[in-house]
Amino acid sequence: MKRKKIGVLLAGCGVMDGSEIHEATLTLYFLDKSGAECVCTAPNRDQLDVIDHATGNPGSQKRNVLVEAARIARGKIVDVASVNAGDLDAIIIPGGLGAAKNLCTFAKDGPDCSVDEGVAKLLRELHRRQKPIGALCIAPALLARLFGKDFPVELTIGFDPGTASALEKMGAKHKSANVDEIVIDHGNRIVTTPCYMLAQGITDVGAGVEKLVNKILEMTNSE
Repeated sequence: MKRKKIGVLLAGCGVMDGSEIHEATLTLYFLDKSGAECVCTAPNRDQLDVIDHATGNPGSQKRNVLVEAARIARGKIVDVASVNAGDLDAIIIPGGLGAAKNLCTFAKDGPDCSVDEGVAKLLRELHRRQKPIGALCIAPALLARLFGKDFPVELTIGFDPGTASALEKMGAKHKSANVDEIVIDHGNRIVTTPCYMLAQGITDVGAGVEKLVNKILEMTNSE
């Protein structure tokens, strides 16, 4: 049986300015455990900012999103602008503030955010082909921006009323969910889970990520 090829869209490395490492690693773990092939990808450009994760203070240096994401991918990563949607069976987007800083500008611009051109192109084409899309933590904000105007996307970021309101301003429908729950939008083939929007630790994150990965893989089998 041919292995499923699942994209993992990364946004750097580290919760404050890139992909949340626990969420990204658990996504890769559960995909690999299920026999899927992971295709790690990220935009090849500078991060919005760089944060010292020991202090929480801004740093002065510049870092490249793809180069930093390659730390999580152990070097095996490709520029999102070069990924063909036809080569993937699905994609999953871990959270972390990088998803709201480097994949889109939600952290800075809220509902008026823009989306990285390469990211937007790939996700729109996957959606057009009805291939499943998973998003963790704050990453559903990206999907709200891309699809909320034209499609009745149903998403979750947990319970936070401010973030939920921002998603709905972009046209999405927000559904509250616990940390170990997933929200499935069958019509748009989108699955979301709160992860560190609610999680108290890595065990909480793992519960939601495992369910999301399993559902995404199940949906690829129903194509």
